[in-house]
Amino acid sequence: MPRRGGMTEDLRAQAEAMLARMTGVPRFLGLSVVVAEKDRVVAEMTIGPDHCTEADSVHGGVMMTFADTVGALGTCLNLRENQFTTTIESKSNFFAGTPLGQKLIAESVPLHRGRRTQVWETNLRHENGRLAAKITQTQIVIDSK
Repeated sequence: MPRRGGMTEDLRAQAEAMLARMTGVPRFLGLSVVVAEKDRVVAEMTIGPDHCTEADSVHGGVMMTFADTVGALGTCLNLRENQFTTTIESKSNFFAGTPLGQKLIAESVPLHRGRRTQVWETNLRHENGRLAAKITQTQIVIDSK
């Protein structure tokens, strides 16, 4: 059995399977999961023309969606059977633009993992380590019937 917070290929495969089932906007991002642990998720995406503003820089909404998706994956890796989650709050700070063709790397870690809510903080960085944005989101944990 994997230790709590330890990376396993099973968790990465589970996160990739969750991504494969997603439709719409998360699929549009073209992200891939690099690391999946119960206390850390890392994913990356390359900024394409459809992700950009007229200035060939990534749109802030794309950055928010990327972070939201990665934080939600982290929450899902911590859910019990018959639970699901959705975002109920998100706060974004943008520090640097990201040009067309550049890779963005998201690292999401939990600040709180409670019975009914989880709070995840995601840093978006360029490949050179420069911080592009910080997003904090709250996920509600819901029991399905």
